[in-house]
Amino acid sequence: MARSLKERITFSKNPPVMEIPNLLDVQLQSFENFLQLKVSPDQRKNQGLQSVFNEVFPIPDARGNFSLEFVSYGLGDPKYDVDECAERDVTYAAPLKATLRLLVKETVDGEKKVKEVIEQEVYLGELPIITDKGTFIINGAERVIVSQLHRSPGVFFDEEIHPNGKKLFAARIIPYRGSWVEFTTDINDMQYVHIDRKRKLPVTVLLRALGFSTNEQILDLFYETEKINFKTYRKKDELPGRALAKDVIDKATGDVIAEANAEMTPQLIEKFRELKVGPIHLLVNDDERDLNVIRNTIVKDPTTGEEDALKKIYNLLRPG
Repeated sequence: MARSLKERITFSKNPPVMEIPNLLDVQLQSFENFLQLKVSPDQRKNQGLQSVFNEVFPIPDARGNFSLEFVSYGLGDPKYDVDECAERDVTYAAPLKATLRLLVKETVDGEKKVKEVIEQEVYLGELPIITDKGTFIINGAERVIVSQLHRSPGVFFDEEIHPNGKKLFAARIIPYRGSWVEFTTDINDMQYVHIDRKRKLPVTVLLRALGFSTNEQILDLFYETEKINFKTYRKKDELPGRALAKDVIDKATGDVIAEANAEMTPQLIEKFRELKVGPIHLLVNDDERDLNVIRNTIVKDPTTGEEDALKKIYNLLRPG
């Protein structure tokens, strides 16, 4: 009678004292402990993926009006099985979804109280999952160890010479967790920001989104200012070419005569004379090129305030 392929014959003199363990159990059990999918969400230990969510959440806003809390997470079914992923050269992964809770607060008698609670399941991305053989399928290739390049967090500076001889500078901020932010200058003395290597934006858009919404506030971050009394200033012939640090307002009507960052021209100087303008604030010309970088960027900036800048950045990061 033919023997079954699963039947084994041992010729050892000593009987086995224990069964041979599953040698893949270390990898499989480790991945199971990382996800804890067989454990109910409220019973999961603070380890693996659960600990990552616990570290990040809750996320409050700067004014304390909103708070985003983490409730639970789960994995959906993979789109393709292991064999199909190998044939299609795709990654064997499952959709990772998290249930998040948004708390909308309002101030009542000087205290923040919850006004509204919004709970919703959010798709976060595809998570590679382990196969029964303790391997991963990455772009159709079976791998035991998935390597990943990891840049050390910090601030990095770079300099290069453009073919026309001008020096171009760049700075990259790499956080321990979160979006990469890169600042660059171009040959036109403009400064841009790239968030997560997306399309570039004038750096002043980011500054407006951070709360420096006006040209006055942005210029005040970078430059010293000089206050002069225009009526009694005797060196008016030296004013052309200089830039205003603050808006000049007509006290009689309340209208803005000239905005911050406007260049002093003979026409503007004559207008100030006619309107009998008093004190004005000018930027100090220490380094003409450094001065022009921010001024040029403000001119190129299409946004006009904090809300406008936030929408611009959101549309860049979340198109459509």
